[in-house]
Amino acid sequence: MMPILIDLKIRERCPRLILNTLECQVSFSHENEQLWLYIEKSLIEVRRVLKLDDISKIPAIQKAREAYKMLGKDPSRYRLSAEALLRRILQGKGLYRVNNVIDILNIISVKSGISIGGYDIDRIQGNVILSTADQKEEYYAVGRGLLNICNMPVLRDSIGSFGNPTSDSERTSVTDKTKRFLMVFFNFEGSGYANEWLNESKNLLIQYAKANEFTETLPV
Repeated sequence: MMPILIDLKIRERCPRLILNTLECQVSFSHENEQLWLYIEKSLIEVRRVLKLDDISKIPAIQKAREAYKMLGKDPSRYRLSAEALLRRILQGKGLYRVNNVIDILNIISVKSGISIGGYDIDRIQGNVILSTADQKEEYYAVGRGLLNICNMPVLRDSIGSFGNPTSDSERTSVTDKTKRFLMVFFNFEGSGYANEWLNESKNLLIQYAKANEFTETLPV
C-alpha cells in the first residue's frame, strides 16, 4: 500500500500529525484465550495507574483532542476511540471482545493512548488520503450506526470515507474473511511516539494472529 497523504488543511492545523501504518497477513479467529489473558493482565495495570480524570492528560489524547477542536469537531461529543476505550475500562465496563485482530488493536490503543484504525486492506480501493469531511457527511460506523463525520479527519479511498480517529466504517471493517490487515495510528503526538507501539503490535500479531509479510509505510 502507498503512504497515506495528508491534505493541506489538516497539515496546517495539525502540524505534528503523523500517520504510522502497519500492514500484514493475518489468521483470523473469534476467540484466543491466551491473548485474552495478556489483555486482562494489561488492563489490571491500566486500572492501577490511571484514574478517570487522568485520561485527558495523556499526551497522545490531549494532542488529538486539541486537533479535533482546531478542525471544528467537539472531542467530548465525538470521543476519540482511545479515550472512549479507556473511559469504558476505568468505569468498570471492561474491554470489548471482538476477534483476535481487533482485540490486539484495542489493547495497543488503550496502552498507548493513540486512536488506531483497523481495516481489511482488500476492501480499500485506490490511493488513500486523510482530509476533513464535508458538511453533513456521514457513514455507517462499526458498532455505532450512522455517524456524523463532518469536520473530522477522515481517510478516503476512491469509493469514499472509511475511517477516522473516532470510529471506522463498516465498509472496510475486519471480518472472518480478512486476510490482509492494515493498522493506521492517528499519531497527533508527532515523530517517534508510535515506534514502541508499532513494535508491540507486530509482536502480538505474530504471537496471536500468526501474522507475517509485514509492511510499514513511511509517513509523508
